[in-house]
Amino acid sequence: MLLLVIVAGSFFAFKNKIIPNNAAVGKYELIMQMVARLLSQGHYDPKAINDEFSEKVFTKYLEDLDPKKNIFLKKDVDSLAALYATRIDDELQGAPVESFIGISKVFDQRIAESAEWKKQLLAQPFDFTVNETAELNGKKISYPANQKERLDRWRKMLKYYALERYVDFLEAKGSLKSGKTDAQLEKEAREKVDTMMTRMFDRYKVKFTEEDKFNLFVDNITTAMDPHTEFFPPADKSYFDEELSGSFFGIGAGLQYSEGLIKIISINVGSPAAKSGVLAPGDIITRVAQGKDGQPVDMLGYDVQDAVKLIRGKQGTTVRLTIKKSDGNVKEVSLVREKIENDIDTYARSAILRDSAKNTKVGIIYLPEFYTPFQDPSGRRSFTDVAREVQKLKDEKVDGIIMDLRRNGGGSLYDVVQMVGLFIKEGPVVQVKDRVSGPQVLKDEDPSVLYTGPLAVMVDEFSASASEIFAAAIQDYKRGIVIGSTSTYGKGTVQQNIGLDHSGFKRDGDGDLGAVKLTLRKFYRVSGGSTQLKGVESDIVLPSQMEPLKLREKDNEYALQYDEISKSNYTPWNSAYDVNTLKKLSEDRLLKDSSFQIIKRNSTWLADENERSYPLNIDQYKAEKKSIKAKADQIVAAQKLKKSLDVSLLPMELDKFNDDKNKQERLKLWIKGLSEDIYLNQAGQVMDDMIAETRNMAVAN
Repeated sequence: MLLLVIVAGSFFAFKNKIIPNNAAVGKYELIMQMVARLLSQGHYDPKAINDEFSEKVFTKYLEDLDPKKNIFLKKDVDSLAALYATRIDDELQGAPVESFIGISKVFDQRIAESAEWKKQLLAQPFDFTVNETAELNGKKISYPANQKERLDRWRKMLKYYALERYVDFLEAKGSLKSGKTDAQLEKEAREKVDTMMTRMFDRYKVKFTEEDKFNLFVDNITTAMDPHTEFFPPADKSYFDEELSGSFFGIGAGLQYSEGLIKIISINVGSPAAKSGVLAPGDIITRVAQGKDGQPVDMLGYDVQDAVKLIRGKQGTTVRLTIKKSDGNVKEVSLVREKIENDIDTYARSAILRDSAKNTKVGIIYLPEFYTPFQDPSGRRSFTDVAREVQKLKDEKVDGIIMDLRRNGGGSLYDVVQMVGLFIKEGPVVQVKDRVSGPQVLKDEDPSVLYTGPLAVMVDEFSASASEIFAAAIQDYKRGIVIGSTSTYGKGTVQQNIGLDHSGFKRDGDGDLGAVKLTLRKFYRVSGGSTQLKGVESDIVLPSQMEPLKLREKDNEYALQYDEISKSNYTPWNSAYDVNTLKKLSEDRLLKDSSFQIIKRNSTWLADENERSYPLNIDQYKAEKKSIKAKADQIVAAQKLKKSLDVSLLPMELDKFNDDKNKQERLKLWIKGLSEDIYLNQAGQVMDDMIAETRNMAVAN
């Protein structure tokens, strides 16, 4: 496979040049030198490791340690900058590692002070009638000028946490007819915050070791190159390997520690998290409770591994999560733990959407990822599975096919190249470039076309990598219509794990010093433009709830830039439809659709609201909470069709899993979700327009 040749060439081009002489250096120095040489000589587009880079890492590391800017004083930052801001590059080149140690000493001192303040501030009742606000977004404020200002930031933060719980207690009091006074509930709220913060400070003291700070420090160095080049210490690498192995019972959500919070970064297809219809990437898990009656445990200050221990458990047991959505809305969801593994829900599957009024029958192929059996030659791969689904739909005589790549984060390059070949004649599909050689053109070399009818590709903000390659090729060839968010995610790079070992580097392996997931290559469309940063812009744009939240690659300041190379030689498809006509018809429909107007208006309002300071006045807080919930509830209601679509499994699939009630139930839930999907409804109508134009051309001919 050409991909493997490119991978091997890129790696071995620098492998033998980057093993340092480690006889006389300590562990920290050895890791720093190995990482530096790996980044400088292996990264696709390395930044110069100089004083400017050092200053960026210094700033980034302090922001990770103190995201709310309530730990370090301005004078701390200034004095640390004078000592270390331009030293980190020297440490990467072999100087003794001192910077993160010096920063850590000041951090530990300020944390100890904050722990004492916490006791004082939570000892007395808060006055929730005062008109004041708390700013908890560190990016919007400077470091405090003095201890008085820092203390006030802690007061406001703790007051806000107490206010959240106090209002929750008041609302529960109304429904439970509790006999407790408001003063007692306010005290309980402070006690809850005190317990939560005590655990966080204990974690800082006991769990957040010097080595933990070093690991965070090195990860800041790697991600300053680009967001997808990451450092994994051995323990974290083992954790991620376990996540991929599927040998546990849980909810099927990938977690990440971010700014003191536990954030959901991915959802396993078909898992309890996915089936809930509530959880999504970007959600913050604030509390975890066991069973129906267990007391919630606050997650503030928990790291990923400890949070996972609470969320995982025995098969069939219940775990309750309280989550804060990206728009600020708070929800509780109960999930029954299941075995998390690669099963039917990972693989491609299809359904049929019928419109009796227009006499159309449209096939839907859902592909959650571009999977491939790297370790099992006889395993299933996405290309052959999709080919099988296409043939099934052809046998059912569908009038068009929709490829649903929403939330598909990518996968196998080989499979996406072959998959595009199902819909076009032979020709280039994607260009791949590493830092050593010129662009390599990956082609479909099979002149046959499995399906020649109308084709649409559904995408969203989380369609990335291989999904973007597929959508871009279909768009460049004018083979089909791309429908969805304004653009896809914009990840046009590929990474590879390289283990750090005392004896050298291990490609795709573990290392006793950890591993670096290194960006080695970049993808380009056959038209010459990169999918990096820009993504693939949809032909038909449907307003998205996530659009205003700025979650794409382009919203990360450390992302690699967009660029272009020469276009490949390819022959566009002779389409029977006009893209501009389809756009106009879709725009006219959307103007009449109140659901999308509500989604666009409310999501923009919620995003703006999320950027504001937090009210500490109880009446203002209640009013804001009520408004947020109302707007969020309207979006949820708007996202469900009032009249269900006629969506069904293929006849041969109806009884396929009669012996597996769990899988059968998952298929039913998938069909139910499609039948209520306003985005699929719009895509189906675009497809109906394409079918109509195709039929008209056939009649004319």
